Amino acid sequence: MKDDAVYLHHILECIHRIEEDVAEGREWFLARHTFQDAVLRNLQVLAESTQKISGALKETQPTIEWRKISAFRNILVHDYLGIDLEAIWGITQNEIPSLKLAVESMLSLLGSSELS
Repeated sequence: MKDDAVYLHHILECIHRIEEDVAEGREWFLARHTFQDAVLRNLQVLAESTQKISGALKETQPTIEWRKISAFRNILVHDYLGIDLEAIWGITQNEIPSLKLAVESMLSLLGSSELS
């Protein structure tokens, strides 16, 4: 079994990739299928990794809706034809930044100094 820090670093790696893939702006992102696919895949992997984090550590970040992230993973995997790219854009702009701060804080709590 891997420890929480491994999954947290993996989540940060996905977040960094998402940030890179949306850096050029909304219109640019919405016009590029390859980048949309990359963001969707990283959101899926990120969500799967959150499921591996211990409950005790998740409790240190009560403002993060961990169950919604887990449920979102199921939408990405099983309801991919119904994905709304405007909603995905909103997630990258409104949810990812707070998740990034939470993950960095969790790593700090674990005493990890390496923030991918």
